[in-house]
Amino acid sequence: MSDTAALHPFDAATSFTAGSDGSLAGTTSPAYWNMVGPFGGITAAQLLKAAMDHPARIGEPVAQTVNFCAPIAEGAFAVRVKEVRSGRSVQHLYAELVQGETIAANATMVFARRTETWRHHASVMPVAPPPDAVPVLGRKPPLAWLDAYEFRYISGLPIMGSEAHATPQAAQSLLWVADQPPRPLDHVALASLCDIFIVRVFQVRGLRIPAATVSMTSYFHADAAELAEQGSRPVLARADSIRFGDQFHDQQAELWSAAGRLLATTTQVVWFRE
Repeated sequence: MSDTAALHPFDAATSFTAGSDGSLAGTTSPAYWNMVGPFGGITAAQLLKAAMDHPARIGEPVAQTVNFCAPIAEGAFAVRVKEVRSGRSVQHLYAELVQGETIAANATMVFARRTETWRHHASVMPVAPPPDAVPVLGRKPPLAWLDAYEFRYISGLPIMGSEAHATPQAAQSLLWVADQPPRPLDHVALASLCDIFIVRVFQVRGLRIPAATVSMTSYFHADAAELAEQGSRPVLARADSIRFGDQFHDQQAELWSAAGRLLATTTQVVWFRE
């Protein structure tokens, strides 16, 4: 059995081999395949993991912006990471995922050495029943990446058919979600979880139409110790959108720990065509 075969599927998907030119060699994972390419969350996780593996990296992730530039084909890719600027406590890194001559995705990331400061948690966790009181979603579209997560929808389960809803439906969803099989939470997994929401236009229109995330920014509010405290328990995830039109729509989301702490906030812009 190979080393990657013994790993959790997520860890196998975010594993790299170092090249002599400083780049990292990786390969797409069938466990995280979407309709015509990899699930965007796994691409975000791969770029963040590559940055975390960089020898010049300091501290922990604070922010990541991923731009999905071109379709990622099944098979091998390379990730190149560049140190943009580093101060005493804050660092900026750039990473790009390359196939052949094409930059298929790139990311800017902020890392920091976090120190204890004044704290104030102004936001309030959405009211939700405990995960065990919410049934696991059984029927899913035949997309591999959906089986890599356990979904427990409290509200906003997307319902899609052959015709659009007569009137637009609410864009908000609230659900518990966890890696499947279970895996302790860390920043790389959190980067992927920031993209686990079904495209909002599918839910609002009730149709599965051509759509893809173009750019996604995630802010990581929790440090490594807080994520370790979460362990493999489900996180509470809430997503919403406020404007659709002219081929694009927004999406905002929050991810909360089982203890009621805000772990991450994320926003993205999605291209769609109908």
